[in-house]
Amino acid sequence: MDISAQMLTFATVVERGSISAAARNIGQTPSAVSKQIGLLEDQIHYRLLNRTRTGVTPTQEGQEFYEKCKAMAEKYKEAEALILNLDGIPRGILRIASSVAFGKAQLIPVLPAFLEENPEVQVSLELTDRVVDLQSEGFDAGIGFAEQRKIPDVMVRRIMQSRRALCASPAYLERCGTPKSLDDLRQHNCLRIAGNGKRNAWDNPDPFTGQGFEAQGRFEGNSTDVIFHAALAGIGIARLPSYMADQKFQSGALVHVLPDYAPPSTELAIMFADKRNLAPKTRAFIDFLVHQFRDVPEYKMTGS
Repeated sequence: MDISAQMLTFATVVERGSISAAARNIGQTPSAVSKQIGLLEDQIHYRLLNRTRTGVTPTQEGQEFYEKCKAMAEKYKEAEALILNLDGIPRGILRIASSVAFGKAQLIPVLPAFLEENPEVQVSLELTDRVVDLQSEGFDAGIGFAEQRKIPDVMVRRIMQSRRALCASPAYLERCGTPKSLDDLRQHNCLRIAGNGKRNAWDNPDPFTGQGFEAQGRFEGNSTDVIFHAALAGIGIARLPSYMADQKFQSGALVHVLPDYAPPSTELAIMFADKRNLAPKTRAFIDFLVHQFRDVPEYKMTGS
């Protein structure tokens, strides 16, 4: 038992007037309570109780110490009452970390619906492509690629499977020509994700030759969102998630390059701490995202 628990026990002893009465109140044996008071006295180097045949009374030092313990006990009871009175309604500040591209293209547009469904929830959103430690950084949930999960002690719920596509602006293709094969890409400015070799491997190695295709070029950015805007600006050819590229294909701002090329799809997931003790706000957000994106035919995941 730590010293804070011993202080709560001491406050109960003073209020009940005897060790046996305090023991009955907190569900322990008198010997266990007496031992904790002794340990507490040893810790602070003062005798706190005068023991008599009829009970106990605090010493002068014990009375002053009791006032501090009593204040702590009252705060504890307030916190306990708050938890016990929670009614399961999502409320409070929901701290979310999301990859930049998904956050801008998909998450922010659906947040109005989530906030309307949960009027007592406030959202605090951080867009980042770095690896986030949810628990140590105080996030309730994080959204990113399932295969990029680095922290083993978090739960993962997959929310969307996204295709990838090669694309470039009409201006770039007019200036540099349209590739007809992956080999042709070697003559083009392929836009890279900085410091991430796996995401620059656009084609898996051939099982016989061991050769694959890795994007090479004169531009790299630290996020998919940077690459997206670089492609729109005509800097080069990019590999982008379909949820970012498809709308631009329809508008003509981007052209689908090598449409027969089908790179492996990727799964986006929401990550969170132990699901047994999820706050209602976090559970509501997880369920909302799963419903929002798994029911969209274009992104619907198979086998889930």
